[in-house]
Parts: sequence; C-alpha cells; structure tokens
Amino acid sequence: MQILAGPRQVGKTTLINQVLGEISFPYLSISTDGVGYTNKTWIAEQWAAARLMAKQNTNQDFLLCIDEIQNIRDWSKYVKAEYDYDTAHNLPIKVVLSGSSRVMIMRGLSESLAGRFEIIHMPHWSYREMQEAFGMTVEQYIFFGGYPGAAPLIGDVRRWRQYIKSSIIEATMERDVLIDTPINNPPLLRKTLELATAYSGQELAIQKIVGELQDFGSNSTAKNYLTLLGESGLVGALEKYSIDIARRKSSVPKMQVYDNALRSYYTKLSYIDAISRAELWGRLYESSVGAHLINATLDDEIELFYWRERDLEVDYILRKGEDVIAIEVKSNKVAETTGLNAFRARFNPTKSFVVGSQGIPLDVFLSMPVESLFD
Repeated sequence: MQILAGPRQVGKTTLINQVLGEISFPYLSISTDGVGYTNKTWIAEQWAAARLMAKQNTNQDFLLCIDEIQNIRDWSKYVKAEYDYDTAHNLPIKVVLSGSSRVMIMRGLSESLAGRFEIIHMPHWSYREMQEAFGMTVEQYIFFGGYPGAAPLIGDVRRWRQYIKSSIIEATMERDVLIDTPINNPPLLRKTLELATAYSGQELAIQKIVGELQDFGSNSTAKNYLTLLGESGLVGALEKYSIDIARRKSSVPKMQVYDNALRSYYTKLSYIDAISRAELWGRLYESSVGAHLINATLDDEIELFYWRERDLEVDYILRKGEDVIAIEVKSNKVAETTGLNAFRARFNPTKSFVVGSQGIPLDVFLSMPVESLFD
C-alpha cells in the first residue's frame, strides 16, 4: 500500500483527488473527518464496501483511498487485518492512505505494517512551487512560507496570521500531538513551540525554555517535547556537527522550523515591518534556507546539523553517507567566511557553499532540490 504522509495544509487531499481524476479504474475515496476517534468498526465497514464495489468490476484493479487515517485510534491494527485478508484471498484492491501526523503515522507503520507499505513524503511547498502557482517573490516566500492554502491571504496579514494559527498550529497541536500522546505539561509544550519557532535559525538552550515558565517543567520534558514537535513537522532541533556522537547529543540545539510561515507568525510584525528591520530580516532569511534543507531530511537519508566552535560557526551542515556539505548563509554584503574556512580546515567537507551575498543567489538555491547538492 502507498502511504502519503506530510504536514497539514500542503495539498495531500488535493493530490489524491487529482490522481483519482486521471485513473481509468474504479475507486472508493473516503475521509475520516467526523468519524469518532475510538470507532473500532469504521475501517472494516469501508473496506467491506470497497470489496463489494470491486466485485462489481471484475477483471479490474480497484483503488481504496482513506484520507487522514490517523484520526482512528489503532488504525494500523485494523488496516493490517483488512489488507492481509485481501492478500490471502488475492483480491485486486490497491490501497492509498494519507495522514498529517508524522508521529501517529510512523508509530502505526512501525507497530503493525512492516513490509506492507511504501511512504511518499509530501513536504512543505518549495519556493519554486509557490512562485509558479501563486507568483510569490522570494522576499514574500521568506516571510509567508510554503503553505498553499495561505497564499491567497498574504495581502491581508491579519487573515493570514489567523489561518496559520487555526489551520496549522492549533490543528496540529490539538488533532495530531495532544490527541494520542501523554502530555503532562501542556503549557510547557506550547511554550516550547513558541520559543523554538521564534528562535528558528538560532541556538536555544533547553534550560532557557524551562526557565521561561519558572520551575514549571524539567529539561528532559522540554527536550522530549522538542522531539515531538519535530516529528509533527512544526520545528526541529539541530545538533552541533561533531565526529563524536556524545558531543552532538549534549550540544545546545539550533532551532529550525519546517516552514518559515511559523517563524514569521511569532514575530507579531507585518511583512513590511519585518523586511525593513535588517537584523530580523537576516534571521528570517537564514531560517528560510534552513527550512528548505530540513524538509529534505524526512526520508532519513540526509542529516542536517550546524557547527560552532567558540566564535566560529557554519549555519548548516548536510551529511549523506560519507559526503558532508557545509553551507554558510549571507543576507548582507559582508563576504567574510571565517567560520566556513575553519570548518573546511578541520573536517575537509566534500563541498561547501555560500548562499546569498557573494554566493548562490537565494532564489536559485531555494529552487534547487537539496539532493542535487550532492551530485
């Protein structure tokens, strides 16, 4: 079966509907919206309907699509039973499942469906996709990010901000993170999200997150919440690059959103105000590069780090197998690359790049598949 996995509001349902409009064989397409989370029979009922429809179309394949499968508790257990029945009886039913919660999708796949699926990762939209679909400039993409549903609202920042809050942040937290994950300290979880997102592109010590709530949580709890937020496709915590695994794990993490819209949401500023503030715009600029890179890590073939040694730093380090790529981001005209030079001397990376001033233009870099950097 095919698993279409990705964050909310990136067009998974739209893509499925487009495919259904092109195929020549029969199908049943359904969504779990409105189905009770604890409903134990819904999946079996839909599968039974699919088998009945398939029998009416002999000598043809039949496609069953279930959207937002994670909305059913223990979904993978029920899917396994139905899928194995079809396999044992040689029934020609092909299956596509989609889901927004990476936490719940991956948990279900690892628990019950080993050897029965392929994953199609659907990340946030790239600059090229947003430019071609909506005519976004690279400056607009830096601020508004890659949510296609939000693109028509960028002329009204108040409405755009409300969309990001309700359709992305709250929907992910309430329907993906909190629904089936034990959270002992919801205020700490939300504060972790707010601070990690606001600091995207910067290092942020776990102790600072906990300190904001005055003894309201522990370092280990906040660290676990950061992992959960990363698995939910909101914001990740990058480790410092090091040959020593122990040093990587103990390093101060660098925050990185998966979509710059989240970073801009927490600035509380308009697009015009943000672009006029050089320091803030530099942070957004760097964060947009990091967002482009972190979305390439979803299939686990590419790892993303940062590097710092005292006052020397490199913004992003990519690793794929034995290949290491160092990337320095320059949003201004300062061409100094002392940190990059130091990293080259110490680690001898496969390649190194400067993005922005005196290097690859940002719009060009954001239009490039990250995998192509390793070619």
